[in-house]
Amino acid sequence: MKRSTIALALAFSATTLLLSACNDSNDDYIGVNPDQSYISESTYNKDQVTGAKSIKVMTYNMVNVQGKTSKATAMVMFPNVSQPADGYRVVVWEHGTVGVGDSCAPSNNKINPRFRILAESLLAAGYVVIAPDYEGLGTPGIHPYLNLGSEAKSALAAVKAAKDHYGVQLNGAWMSVGQSQGGQASLGTAEYANTDTTYQGAVAGAPASSLGKIILEVAPVALATIERQEIAYNIPLDKRNSVESYATLLSYAALTGVGIKAYETRFNYQDIFQERAKPLAAFAEGTTGENGLCLDNDDPSLSLIEKFKTDIIQFMTNNPDKKVMDYPGLDTSNFKTNQSVQNFLAVNQPGTKRIDKPVYIVQGKADTNVPYVVTQAMVANLKTLGSSNIDLDLVDNASHTQAIVCRNLQVYNFIQAKMPAKTGVAVDLSTIDASKNPQCTGVGL
Repeated sequence: MKRSTIALALAFSATTLLLSACNDSNDDYIGVNPDQSYISESTYNKDQVTGAKSIKVMTYNMVNVQGKTSKATAMVMFPNVSQPADGYRVVVWEHGTVGVGDSCAPSNNKINPRFRILAESLLAAGYVVIAPDYEGLGTPGIHPYLNLGSEAKSALAAVKAAKDHYGVQLNGAWMSVGQSQGGQASLGTAEYANTDTTYQGAVAGAPASSLGKIILEVAPVALATIERQEIAYNIPLDKRNSVESYATLLSYAALTGVGIKAYETRFNYQDIFQERAKPLAAFAEGTTGENGLCLDNDDPSLSLIEKFKTDIIQFMTNNPDKKVMDYPGLDTSNFKTNQSVQNFLAVNQPGTKRIDKPVYIVQGKADTNVPYVVTQAMVANLKTLGSSNIDLDLVDNASHTQAIVCRNLQVYNFIQAKMPAKTGVAVDLSTIDASKNPQCTGVGL
């Protein structure tokens, strides 16, 4: 069975998606009081990246979802390449879903393989790379998962702090790049930095979008289709894409609920789950909001997806006449009508506001997490709003995490075209073309 069958079902199921939402209209947001930006930095020692002269973890202040000043962290990578006369240009990497617990923060872990490929390409050319953990990841407070404004403010405040700290070492010009949650974040950053003359554009890979419609309308039809095929081929429960996909969607829903609680402290996210799934959803938050399980982990006992997957398998084993969507996971009635959830989905939908800076969106056509038709609809809405410099690149046979790797060279070229590094370094483009990389060509990444 191939994951592309899910994508095909999703495509047929989602062709009528409509985008409608409101968003923050504050184009000139700078993220933090200029007198309170940079705090400190320490050496990152979890991993190494080729081409990095140094990797620091910078602590800085930002304005959080409650309107208060709070600490945040970001990795800052300087290249081995000599500094241009007018300073290094900056690329901000905005990461995909990791969870809401502090242990999930990228600066507390080894470098994600997708990030590594792009970071090494950018460092080779002489860019400084800044990678925010986002609000609440690795620092006090609950991470407001998929909160568009919080993600954007995490990025803008990190750039402001770096400029304040490193001064003339940085040119001032910067761009944003992200994948999945980070794709949504990069689009959010473009919205918030729309009038910032130093901001040069955005790259968004498989940007998270229309989560409510995917969970409630698109996925059930798609999963039922793939499940029928898996049953016909006698695929074991623990190997079924339908089971893993539904476990992933339930994990996203749990993280979303915890993210709402970050600013709406009385919100009980367990209400959007049925009784059997409530204790599993609670693993997303943990006991404090700081110690929740990460989305996935090499140790299955520490993986939120595995918690849901294991219980789905147990349910279906004990009830052999049941299908995956019979699992008592979401309370769909509450999810549909809960005002806090609906407000969240509306306000944090990307692509509801005109973006005047160049944007390059990379989307896999075999993506089972964010169906490409959803991204097509979002791009169409952006263009309707007057965003004229939007380029959507649909990648055949590429899954959710493969597309941005397959287009690593194109992403690099886009950044160089919109914001040349001006270091005088001639990079061997064959080393940047990752289209043959296992992350691009492998199945099920």
